[in-house]
Amino acid sequence: MQESRRENNASALGYEHTLMYGQYKEDLEAYAKAEARRLKSLQKLRKKEETIRKKELKTYRSAWQRRLAGYLTTLWHYTFAKLGEDWVFLAVLGILTSLISFGMDYAIAICLRTRIWLYRDLARHPLLQYLAWIAFPLTLILFASGFVHIVAPQAIGSGIPEMKTVLRGVVLKEYLSLRTLISKVVGLTCSLGSGLPIGKEGPFVHVASIVATLLSKLVTSFKGIYENESRTSEMLAAACAVGVACSFAAPIGGVLFSIEVTSVFFAVRNYYRGFFAACCGAMVWRLLAVWFKDEETITALFKTNFSVDFPFDPQELLAFALIGAFCGFAGALFVWLHRQIVYFNRRHKRMNSFLQRNRFMYPAVITVVISSLTFPLGLGQFMAAEVKIS
Repeated sequence: MQESRRENNASALGYEHTLMYGQYKEDLEAYAKAEARRLKSLQKLRKKEETIRKKELKTYRSAWQRRLAGYLTTLWHYTFAKLGEDWVFLAVLGILTSLISFGMDYAIAICLRTRIWLYRDLARHPLLQYLAWIAFPLTLILFASGFVHIVAPQAIGSGIPEMKTVLRGVVLKEYLSLRTLISKVVGLTCSLGSGLPIGKEGPFVHVASIVATLLSKLVTSFKGIYENESRTSEMLAAACAVGVACSFAAPIGGVLFSIEVTSVFFAVRNYYRGFFAACCGAMVWRLLAVWFKDEETITALFKTNFSVDFPFDPQELLAFALIGAFCGFAGALFVWLHRQIVYFNRRHKRMNSFLQRNRFMYPAVITVVISSLTFPLGLGQFMAAEVKIS
């Protein structure tokens, strides 16, 4: 192969044999320039052909997309547009969000049952019980931290402060994208499935807002009714109500929370939008539990068994008042401690940079501490929600 290449180059340069070694008839510099021009022209030709192929493919795709958009527009005009575009959009928003919420709850319940099964299966070995009680949530938390950091770091946190920022007109890049939705759902499922006391309400408001944004983009692609920024913000306000309704089955509480999130300005027309979407989401979420045999009928999420005739004694009112006051002071103390921790991390640059470099250390330490405190053979026996009296 090498000899044949040398012969081709020699023939191109006009090489001829002489008595001793041989010589070239053409100048080597001129040949190199000509060869460079030839290769450059070939490269331009290839780029031109590739551009033509891309244009043809784009034209084919655009024609196919226009045809599909035409079919969807016709379908929308003769079906959903007759019913009311906003009503259909809000109903679909509530149904999709409730499906995501129920799927997450199902996966979380499986994780919690698995943790209890591991603990009970090692009943004769207290040390192994403790290790299993800690290792299972630690694995889920570390997986959630790594997955969220790799797929979409925008999913970090509860999401409510960022949603307030978005509803005030600030554009946050990739905050309401499909990647963020996947990252949020997987991370939140693993975090709640670990058994840590992490709330679902705030993150699920973010999830519902992402669903509303994706639906708006889908509808706008063939029916430009949500291109206006004000219409999009109205759907986001309704999504905040849906997120709370699909967490606690409380449509009225969802609307009130939506007003709280958008406290600067809340249009009157958003009341019925948020309430209708929240009702659809809460109803479907509770119906799914009935369809999957988790409940016999639609019941309250947090049921009580107080007597109907005498739900409480008058003497208990003082105890209720004291509990409310104590919880209020405890909540204020929690907010104050959280603020001090945030200020400490901001003031100490070394600590902040250390946590950024070792991003798995902080959640690992918190998981180990909380799991140790809730270990059933230790302090966890005093934290049971149900006590069986033999």
